[in-house]
Amino acid sequence: MTSDQALARLAALCSRGEQAESDLRDKLCRWQIAPGEADGIIRRLKQENFLSDERYARAFVRDKFRFNGWGRIKIAHALRQKHIAGQWIEQALADEIDADDYRAELVRLMQGKLRTVAGRQPQAARAALLRFAASRGFESDLCYSCLDEVWRGQNQPDDE
Repeated sequence: MTSDQALARLAALCSRGEQAESDLRDKLCRWQIAPGEADGIIRRLKQENFLSDERYARAFVRDKFRFNGWGRIKIAHALRQKHIAGQWIEQALADEIDADDYRAELVRLMQGKLRTVAGRQPQAARAALLRFAASRGFESDLCYSCLDEVWRGQNQPDDE
């Protein structure tokens, strides 16, 4: 594949959705494009505004929170693995996730998980909920706070 063909394919890919520079570099490597040519292609994609780490970070945060139910820790870790700069990660997390929505999502996830741990000893059920929330990438202080809320709501007597 020539450099022009690679540029055209990557431009088309970037037109369909935001892409991480590291993913594009991996593609160029698989296509056996020389490192110097790959740098030029990436530079051109950035100049022509096909590629932006800031836009990618914002889209990634938005999608992983809304569609996958990931917390800030897991999202930030995934972005760091894609070599996105810390400034873009922090900015995207601050701008794209509303604090009230974030808490409400964790409560919703924990309420769903609570149904699967019903019947366990209370201490084991609470531990399972905390592990679940931590595996989704939510901060521990928020996990404890939401756990108390979910646990109180689950143990409330029904209105008659």
